[in-house]
Amino acid sequence: MTHAPITAKGAKRLRAELEELKSVKRPTVIAAIAEARAHGDLKENAEYHAARDQQSFIEGRIKHLEGELSHAQVIDIATLTAGDRVVFGATVKLADCDTDEERTYQIVGDLEADIKLGLIAISSPVARALIGKHEGDTATIEAPAGTREYEIIAVSYLD
Repeated sequence: MTHAPITAKGAKRLRAELEELKSVKRPTVIAAIAEARAHGDLKENAEYHAARDQQSFIEGRIKHLEGELSHAQVIDIATLTAGDRVVFGATVKLADCDTDEERTYQIVGDLEADIKLGLIAISSPVARALIGKHEGDTATIEAPAGTREYEIIAVSYLD
């Protein structure tokens, strides 16, 4: 089995989510199921069915997180010495060559990716186009909307 890379910060965030699921959300939904059972007939009890659905989701998420974290390779970004080269964990500031619009992304593991937070998966087309490049290089990214070119303005390894 391969070990999926994950940043130390991402692993910490996922472990916190796992702990919340186990210690807060699981007991809450178990109590909701018990309360709904007390209302009587389970066939037509919408509260019971909703609580069971929620319990199923929580248990599935717990199993998923436990499995992924047990096989993850945690990488401490602070120890990387890649200089101005883009590797896993790098925070990259890009400028669109056509519009001069700037964007900043951090390349992280698939499990911790969240585009709203500027965290892109190492397996994404953008990350694959950036890996191995240096500050000042131009990266060509194949996107559904067409080919885009970005200049790499800065590369840093801050966690």
